[in-house]
Amino acid sequence: MRDLSWILTAVLVMALVTYLPRMVPLVFLKKKIQSPFIRSFLYYVPYAVLAAMTFPEIFGATGSVVSAATGLVVALVLAAAKKGLLTVALGSVAMVFVTEQLMKLL
Repeated sequence: MRDLSWILTAVLVMALVTYLPRMVPLVFLKKKIQSPFIRSFLYYVPYAVLAAMTFPEIFGATGSVVSAATGLVVALVLAAAKKGLLTVALGSVAMVFVTEQLMKLL
């Protein structure tokens, strides 16, 4: 078991790492960002980070890469069709389930 000081230090470092990127722009950027490039870049950063964190886990979350790929394809098709988040999630989970069951039969 790690000692209390190590745990508190780790929590403090994590708090600073997550708080500083949010605080610095508020303190130093008082006026609205005018550059279309920077505004576009900042608009897509959350989506890119979410995709970078989620995408690798998709292929390790199921029993096989095949079922993960079919679930991903269904999710992409439903998302491209502008379906809601719940519909996309349930559709991809259902496809993974069906694929896993079919793979057990074959």
